[in-house]
Amino acid sequence: MPTMRAAFATRFDDANPLAALAVGERPEPAHPADDWVTVQVRASSLNHHDLWSLRGVGLTEAQLPMILGCDAAGVDPEGNEVVVYPVVPTPGDPRGMSILSEHFPGTLAERVAVPRANLVPLPEGLTLTDAACLPTAWLTAWRMLTTKGRVDEAEAVLVQGAGGGVATAAVALAVAMGKRVYATSRDAGKRERIAALGATAVESGARLPERVDVVIETVGAATFDHSMKSAAPGARIVVSGATSGHEPKVNLRRVFAMQLEIVGTSMGTPGELYDLLAFCADRQVRPVVDSVVPFSKVEEAFARLHGGEVFGKIVVDHTA
Repeated sequence: MPTMRAAFATRFDDANPLAALAVGERPEPAHPADDWVTVQVRASSLNHHDLWSLRGVGLTEAQLPMILGCDAAGVDPEGNEVVVYPVVPTPGDPRGMSILSEHFPGTLAERVAVPRANLVPLPEGLTLTDAACLPTAWLTAWRMLTTKGRVDEAEAVLVQGAGGGVATAAVALAVAMGKRVYATSRDAGKRERIAALGATAVESGARLPERVDVVIETVGAATFDHSMKSAAPGARIVVSGATSGHEPKVNLRRVFAMQLEIVGTSMGTPGELYDLLAFCADRQVRPVVDSVVPFSKVEEAFARLHGGEVFGKIVVDHTA
């Protein structure tokens, strides 16, 4: 049976997810339906979703071994450079869909199979390395700001926990949209780097000089009260993560008195990915890349992500 090199989960380890990671040979991708095609992966990027998979979140032992990775850019069967939209229709999943590496093998491999409709052309001006950062974290941030946050109606935006993939993307995009952007971080070094992107960087929980119209919330319990207090009347608090805890206390009197909207979201649509790619190409917005690691050192990339010192995206170069 033909094989390819890949990074995959062999078991689950909540305490030490890196111990559950393997790099080696896996079978070539299969096509579950006639409309599926195989993409030659040239670049991919890591997400915290990959670490959660190694911990056993969203997977069962029956699905192992599972190739990890949600994001990829590469070459389609006709030789076109494409970006892979990572959400796949999945009738057996309660959501009706899944992300690559949940029910179907992911992108941390030489090749990945997806429905042809999941291929988005790479715009002129974006590299494959840039594009590999966009389909998960940046697409989530784009949807949070546009579709859910209605940022076109806003003047000021607060991004909690800048430094992570979604939060950093939200800062870069909102600044490019001409908004006043405030971003929080407990880390002085990350505040300095986020300020260089054009945001006003403040310590976590600090009082802002104004209330904001949109809050980008991926941190959860540790920041949610600050998000509520920083929201202007009618503001949208858009939630796509809860890394510090998923059960914050919520002051309902503030919710109804200020007529706040607390909105949840995850990922985005193929059309939104197309719009995001076009926006980045047209406005010359480039993803914040923490580091580019050759596939031969993918374990080191996972270790860096797990270490928590990442600022922006870790890209895996599949050509090296």
